[in-house]
Amino acid sequence: MNEKDGKKVARIILGGALIAAGISHLTVARREFRAQVPDEVPLKKDDTVVYSGIAEIALGSSLVLTNEKHQKTIGKVAAAFFTAVFPGNISQFVHKRNAFGLDTDRKRFVRLFFQPVLVYWALKSTNNA
Repeated sequence: MNEKDGKKVARIILGGALIAAGISHLTVARREFRAQVPDEVPLKKDDTVVYSGIAEIALGSSLVLTNEKHQKTIGKVAAAFFTAVFPGNISQFVHKRNAFGLDTDRKRFVRLFFQPVLVYWALKSTNNA
């Protein structure tokens, strides 16, 4: 597999994961996602989960379906999204909220290091150069 094909596969996997996560925001994992919404968000927690789920479905679909001309832009938007939701992960850690099997401080802390991986993945898989 050449580098271009590898990036395409990585982009489609990331897009598919976002679509799946977005659907779970709206359905089976709604309660779990509420644990990640920081108290400072000025919306109802459930509304925040729904809106972020819709955004994830749209973003994931864009990653999967975008043409080469727009991939870099979509990658930057995805990276910005992953950066924007990071405070939710920090809030979950700080407030010791259990969700998604993250039921210890150590698990919640280790998870924080995955967010930069998502940012990198979004940028690298959509960089045409």
